[in-house]
Amino acid sequence: MKDEHASETSGDADTNRGRRIYLDHAATSWPKPNQCIEAMIDFIRECGAASGRGAYANSVRATAIVDSLRREIARWLGVSSPRDISFHANGTAAINAALGGLLRVGDHVVTTGADHNSVLRPLHAMAGSSLIDWTIVDCDRSGRVSPDDVLAAVTDRTRMVAVTHAANVTGTVQPISEIGQRIADHPAIYFCDAAQTFGYLPINVREMGIDVLAAPGHKGALGPLGTGFLYLAEKLHSEIRPTILGGTGSASESLDMPSNYPDKLESGNLNVPALAGWLAAMRAMGSPDAQSVLKLKTIAARLHAGLRSIDTIDVMGDESSLPIASIVMQSLAPHDLASILDAEYGIETRSGFHCAARIHHALGSEDGGTLRISGGHGTTAEEIDALIAAIREISDQVNG
Repeated sequence: MKDEHASETSGDADTNRGRRIYLDHAATSWPKPNQCIEAMIDFIRECGAASGRGAYANSVRATAIVDSLRREIARWLGVSSPRDISFHANGTAAINAALGGLLRVGDHVVTTGADHNSVLRPLHAMAGSSLIDWTIVDCDRSGRVSPDDVLAAVTDRTRMVAVTHAANVTGTVQPISEIGQRIADHPAIYFCDAAQTFGYLPINVREMGIDVLAAPGHKGALGPLGTGFLYLAEKLHSEIRPTILGGTGSASESLDMPSNYPDKLESGNLNVPALAGWLAAMRAMGSPDAQSVLKLKTIAARLHAGLRSIDTIDVMGDESSLPIASIVMQSLAPHDLASILDAEYGIETRSGFHCAARIHHALGSEDGGTLRISGGHGTTAEEIDALIAAIREISDQVNG
């Protein structure tokens, strides 16, 4: 990963409280590289054409951007064919395309208590309609799931094992490769939600045994909102069914959807301005490597050490790889703590349940959720120190 992208960002926004400290990267990254912003503006101003819809030069240019992004994502995932990548409105849409397109009536699915509602809610709805059966493997208090527990939940009827790469509430990285090895001899589809790790950690789907992977482009990959992709192993191309039907720019003479992937999952115009920005961001930052991972681990260790030095807060998660932690402070609700941090210190965090319904049972935070702190590529040691000092000061005021 290149280092210079951090300085080439449009993130100098100040507030009347001083410099803005953004620590909500688990929701979306900010600031974006200038290359991302400039690519979007350039496309809208100079091209503006739809991809895959025409033979004129600007439509060909738009198609080339889409094709280039497919290749870049495939390269980051260790995939040889860009045709294994389809584009979607966001990570949630990609997840729904996978679950709705691959699961059949009577299937059994294994997932985890650390997973996001983007996975849990579709499965809950399918189970509630008696379309599937499912088993939720609970996690421990850090948000980690046991490969033994996952394997024990797999049955002869299991069609899919769905595990998040990292818990969005705690940042805990799951043993994805180990789970993949343990279920390798089972015919179940291995699905991974990489929302919190794509762009932050190296991912090789073949080495990890992953059949299907979904992620947004706007988090670790520093692209704009409204971007997401689905990786689908070639063996599943013919099996997945489209859940959204319409024009694809291919096989337009037929009322039937095209049978080839990714076309059959890409009905409607793609958000090419956003894809152009996403491609530029990925090229500017470079794929995750040992140096960038070490930087994240260093920030994560500083964050956790600082938080654990404050006696009046309960810290959830570990310092595995990602600078994410959830906390609960004595005598102050997470929402109130977040409001004070923003209003008085210019520090932006997130409070609540973080779109993850199940994990709070394991964390003991069912009443009010947590305050989540999540750093990103550009988070500095000085920003973490400012956060710790602010939380300590607030705690002293509240708890005496």
